[in-house]
Amino acid sequence: METIKDIVKEKYSAIAKQTKQENETSCCGATSCCSNVDYTVFSENYDKIEGYNPDADLGLGCGLPTEYASIKPGNSVLDLGSGAGNDCFVARALVGETGYVAGIDFTEAMVDKARENARKLGYSNVDFILGDIEDIPVKFGVVDVVVSNCVLNLVPDKPKAFSEIFRVLKQGGHFCISDVVLEGELPQGLKEDATMYAGCVSGALKRSEYLKIISEAGFKNVEIKKEKKIELPDELLLAYMSTDELVQFKNGSTGIFSITLTGDKPEGCGCGCGCS
Repeated sequence: METIKDIVKEKYSAIAKQTKQENETSCCGATSCCSNVDYTVFSENYDKIEGYNPDADLGLGCGLPTEYASIKPGNSVLDLGSGAGNDCFVARALVGETGYVAGIDFTEAMVDKARENARKLGYSNVDFILGDIEDIPVKFGVVDVVVSNCVLNLVPDKPKAFSEIFRVLKQGGHFCISDVVLEGELPQGLKEDATMYAGCVSGALKRSEYLKIISEAGFKNVEIKKEKKIELPDELLLAYMSTDELVQFKNGSTGIFSITLTGDKPEGCGCGCGCS
């Protein structure tokens, strides 16, 4: 039986071979195809952002994490689930020649694609590493800013992932993450289809649970900077509810949201890991 990680790796290996336009009509599940669904429903428009490279944009994000990341020239930035390199190249424009950007992805095809994009751009201070977010292959306390775009919802052990983010950040460092969360109770079947529609979001949590995990990892000043409710197609929703229920659902607070949030690793964090 395939694990969640196996399914995600298989799916994103296939996506790595496609363009953003092809992903808009891609199969959105491990075994089922939904060619009439816009696979890039969460994605934001990068066209006017400095550093944007269309070849690195597969339309798989759910926000613009670099927008609120307060990245400065000379910073070291780590992108978790870097895909073809889209957010890394935007971050590189912000850190400049004196900074450093690394992207981590556990799909070999994505890492290969990102490295090829970096080679074409001639960047010497952007690297892409094959690795797992639950066990980040980066030393303790060396990163100024961690960013991630619609990836942590796919990680089975989210507490471990956020503890790893905390570990690699410098004291006073911070993260800016765009991700998918749930609000309210959704029918189980709807959760499963909504997950596929949202780009294989197999593990989206309730907002409150998500924020609790971040707080328990040790982060302070956690703040949601931006959120957007995701509108699912009526034909999908009507498979699980009546027309009246559909109206209530669309007008209520229950649903799926993309959020962009920030959090700080405090100075002298007192975590017992040698950082204070």
